[in-house]
Amino acid sequence: MPLRRGDVQGYDFNRMVVEFTMLNQDNVIQCAISTAAMDDLEGRRDVKPHQRVEQFMRLREVIEEQASRKFLDEQVRTDRPVVLRSNDFSIVASLRLSHRS
Repeated sequence: MPLRRGDVQGYDFNRMVVEFTMLNQDNVIQCAISTAAMDDLEGRRDVKPHQRVEQFMRLREVIEEQASRKFLDEQVRTDRPVVLRSNDFSIVASLRLSHRS
């Protein structure tokens, strides 16, 4: 069963990630996505720190779908965060690039 949407917690400048939660039944799963991964997904590099949550919101469906998939595929423990990086989206990014050609 896929994870359900939780809350957006905000941008952590020091870690360069946007933190959010997902729900596994009644358990809260801490998640984060790197800014590099979001930039790769969106194909941009000009996003300012104060725009990171807005960027996350534009990409939220794809991000949450991948967080759920990673949690279930890798059987991540509920006491460890799910951290998404660019390589977690390599298929999505390659599809985006192939549509540009």
